[in-house]
Amino acid sequence: MTPLGQAAGIEAEAVVPEQVPAYVSAVAGSRPRMIAACVGYERAGHLVLVGYPVHDPLDGSALAAAVDEALKLPGLARITVIGPARPAQAPQASATVQDHYLSLPIPAPLPSQKLRSLLRRAGRELTVERGRACTAEHMSLVQRYIEEHELAPGTRHIFQQLPRYLEASAGSLTVSARRTDRRLAAFAVGEFASRDTALFMFCFRDPELAPSGSTDLLLSALLDEARTRGQTRMNLGLAVNAGIGFFKRKWGAEPFLPYVEVSWDLSPLPLLTRLLRLPGLPQ
Repeated sequence: MTPLGQAAGIEAEAVVPEQVPAYVSAVAGSRPRMIAACVGYERAGHLVLVGYPVHDPLDGSALAAAVDEALKLPGLARITVIGPARPAQAPQASATVQDHYLSLPIPAPLPSQKLRSLLRRAGRELTVERGRACTAEHMSLVQRYIEEHELAPGTRHIFQQLPRYLEASAGSLTVSARRTDRRLAAFAVGEFASRDTALFMFCFRDPELAPSGSTDLLLSALLDEARTRGQTRMNLGLAVNAGIGFFKRKWGAEPFLPYVEVSWDLSPLPLLTRLLRLPGLPQ
């Protein structure tokens, strides 16, 4: 297990958001470290292992080796592994969450006629600006989304840490869609630290100010940014639900990587119990 400093630079190989230490550390307050060919994040006895090996995100043997190494960490009380498959080390009773990342090649496929019409309409009503700021105006859209949707506590926390993430990551970019009166209708965040893979991170809109096609217009701007930077793929994130999956697939997005998340507790036996189990002692 390599020290914290040696995890620096892993974002250049990132294919999923969790491989960007500036993002995860900012929203979770955890410390990154390399564990075999994978990056992990430690906080208060809990390790999150991002089981997509940097040389090949589908290398199952490298994933297994990283889990084995992670389980040797002193003081580890709980481990969460995300990766392309459930690790063999996970207890059978451990609950598993499954999804998949969707991606687009860059340049992206030509949008459908309907999508082009949406983009034209949104483009007539909105102006797109690029920057790294996350102002109170941006956060008011975030807060509105949080209040109007049923979200897991962890998701709410991530959204609320958005200013910290944007400040921490030099590869982040905000694209904001404004009406002619300068009111903010929608904004999206992309991450461009990776050499080959751009990451579509977040998107929020004001349902009263944003015309149809606003989110599409912002995604188009992020795709243009990725093309300008020479990246060859955009990871659009997880399918999550039918609505989000539909939005991504209408752009031609296809499954990119499986996402399997599993957690389990590591409860070391009390010292006396372990001593009583030593060979030669009465059981």
